[in-house]
Amino acid sequence: MENSVTEASPGAGPSVLDLLARFRRGESTPVPMAELIGMRLLEIDARGAIFDLEVDLAQHANPMGTLHGGVLCTLADSAMGMAYAATLGDNETFATLELKINFLRPVWRGHLTATGRVVQAGRSVGLTECDVVDDTGRLVARASSTCMTLRGEQSTGR
Repeated sequence: MENSVTEASPGAGPSVLDLLARFRRGESTPVPMAELIGMRLLEIDARGAIFDLEVDLAQHANPMGTLHGGVLCTLADSAMGMAYAATLGDNETFATLELKINFLRPVWRGHLTATGRVVQAGRSVGLTECDVVDDTGRLVARASSTCMTLRGEQSTGR
């Protein structure tokens, strides 16, 4: 799979996996943030989600000339969020309650892979983790997040 995240309309009914199937058939479009940053969804299943990003300092650099931490955080957040979303049922969405990331080495160029996984999915709250590695397999960042499942009117923002 070489696709970005799909758009989701909270509380509209279909599960995230249904939305992904629609995207693969060309019936849905990528989320603007994924296109803006240039990240792609490579894989999603019950074990987690994998995103990748080709570092382009012309658009991803911080003032020191390395990859901006916000880009790394967005990459990890997307992998963790999609991993958690894949556990949700119809008419469920989620909100991130907390996100933490450790930046372990600077990045100037190359290909990054973010692997998000669900550590614990409870009825209301879940824990996710993500490792971001470079093209040589070195750990660049590790992140974790706490997610809250939203149901019914809560899932529609009412």
